[in-house]
Amino acid sequence: MRVLQLLPELKFGGVERGTVDLSEHLTKLGHQSAVVSAGGGLTEQLSNHGAKHFLLPIAKKNFLAIKQYKNLRDIYREFKPDIIHVRSRFPAWINVLALKGLSSSKPIVISTFHGLYSKPFYSKSMSYANDIIAISKTVQEYVFKNYDVDHSRVHLIYRGCDIDEFNTSPPSEAWSNSWYKEFPQTSDKILLTLPGRITGWKGIEDFLKLLSQLDQVKYHGLIPGPVNENKKRYFQSLLALVKKYNLESAVTFCGARTDIANIYKISDIVFNLSSKPEPFGRTIIEAAACGTHVMGWNRGGVKESIGMINPLGLIEFGDTDALANQIPHLLQCAPPSSIPSSFTKERLVEETIKVYETAIQREK
Repeated sequence: MRVLQLLPELKFGGVERGTVDLSEHLTKLGHQSAVVSAGGGLTEQLSNHGAKHFLLPIAKKNFLAIKQYKNLRDIYREFKPDIIHVRSRFPAWINVLALKGLSSSKPIVISTFHGLYSKPFYSKSMSYANDIIAISKTVQEYVFKNYDVDHSRVHLIYRGCDIDEFNTSPPSEAWSNSWYKEFPQTSDKILLTLPGRITGWKGIEDFLKLLSQLDQVKYHGLIPGPVNENKKRYFQSLLALVKKYNLESAVTFCGARTDIANIYKISDIVFNLSSKPEPFGRTIIEAAACGTHVMGWNRGGVKESIGMINPLGLIEFGDTDALANQIPHLLQCAPPSSIPSSFTKERLVEETIKVYETAIQREK
């Protein structure tokens, strides 16, 4: 089987990591794997496991990128994929144009809806597929509601966590010493963590409000995540809110981190408090795989993941009073010792390959 995945770029995001994980699994099984993108930090990992990468400037939504459909068509003619797996809306439109000019038998198209896309017409390109993968029931229901698709060809496959990276083994002594040297204010505290980049919809304001309702002698908040250049003004507004709530000694913005698994492990509870429903919420399953309690709003994909891990961690949207009241009760429970197999990377790639194989058999 020859599989080509199509996405904007290969930076260090969840979609990109999933693309590389699937590619590696395909090559281990003896299949031919290729990825088309504008490049990025994960490109080298493709060559390390024997996959091809075709560099194409399709990351920016503009006319020059649309014109790449001719070059994409040439890539299809060279690689001759059985499966084209599209993972993003704009590249999916380029794929539609590229396929129109193929005179030979056309590949099977699989798309993955990674989000609850806010522009249904623009997102229609993702529905132009032989089969569709939805990353949660929430996303699956969104697809059913907004697109005229065969329900039997929309497959629920949850995002997968790499349990080799996210597991219950403790951080090394060297890492712990380094952490507490850098952040001594976190020592001997109940650590509450809200991971994610600094942006307006991640629920940071609610997290700060929650911390203001708790005993600052006992609890400390961690917010690991990068501050992009265009978010610096927003970050300053958060610092003003910290000052307003008198949280200067009770919360730490950790910046971008490459050791997020260890931060999960030293945390007592990891939160997802996004201000809009999440399509899934990957940080929840990663933290739970590290043996850490998880909490979040009772809606969207977070409702599904926490509901399958520990429903006590679910709180009605926006109710920080209930969140604060529930924390002591949750901490009295045993933390998760593992995650459901449906949330593992192994299950993700196995089920995705089954979709490929079934589609190929059906189209013969």
